[in-house]
Amino acid sequence: MSLLRIFILALLVAPAVPSAPALAAPLMPSQAPTMEDVDPGIDHTGRDRDLPSEFRKQSVYYRTEQPPGTIIVNTADRHLYLIMGNGVAMRYGVGVGRDGFQWGGIQKITLKREWPDWVPPPEMISRQPYLPRWMAGGPGNPLGARAMNLGATVYRIHGTNAPETIGQAVSSGCFRLVNDDVADLYSRVPIGTKVLVQHQ
Repeated sequence: MSLLRIFILALLVAPAVPSAPALAAPLMPSQAPTMEDVDPGIDHTGRDRDLPSEFRKQSVYYRTEQPPGTIIVNTADRHLYLIMGNGVAMRYGVGVGRDGFQWGGIQKITLKREWPDWVPPPEMISRQPYLPRWMAGGPGNPLGARAMNLGATVYRIHGTNAPETIGQAVSSGCFRLVNDDVADLYSRVPIGTKVLVQHQ
C-alpha cells in the first residue's frame, strides 16, 4: 500500500478534533448526583463550617498550559482553579449545573458586583414561576456575597445562601462558592479574566 493511501486511510479513521472550543456549549447529561436547591430567602451560611475538606479553599499543585490569572472550572470534579503559576493553583469547591444545565467553553468575566441583587432570568422564571422577580442583595440571596458575570451569558460565578450545595449538581448553569471563598476569588481577579469551563 502506498504512503499516500495510508495517509488518506489514517485521515478517514481519525477522530474529529474541533479547531476551537465553543464559547458556551451545552454538555451531555451526566450521571453526577443532583439535589434540590435551597429556596431563596433562606440563609444557611452558618453551615460553611460543615463543608468537607476537599471543597475548602486550598493551594494545590496543578499542571496546565494556561497562564497565571486564568480560571478553570472542572464541572466533573466540582472544583474551580485559579492558576497562580509555577504549577500551583488556588482550588475552590463549587456547585455546578444539574443535568441538562451543564455547559463547557471559554468566557471572560464581564461584570463584578458585591452583595448583588438577584433578578432571575426569564428562562428560570418560566421553569419556576413561583420565584421572586427581584431580591435585594444580602443574607438569603441566592447570589451570595459576590457575583461575576461570564460574557454575555446568563451564567455567573457567585456566592450562595446554601453551602451544603457545594460539590453538588444543583444550579441552572452557574458556579457557586461559599461566600468567604467567592469574596477571596473576587479580590484576586479583574474584569476580563479568562474562564475555561471543562468537563473531564
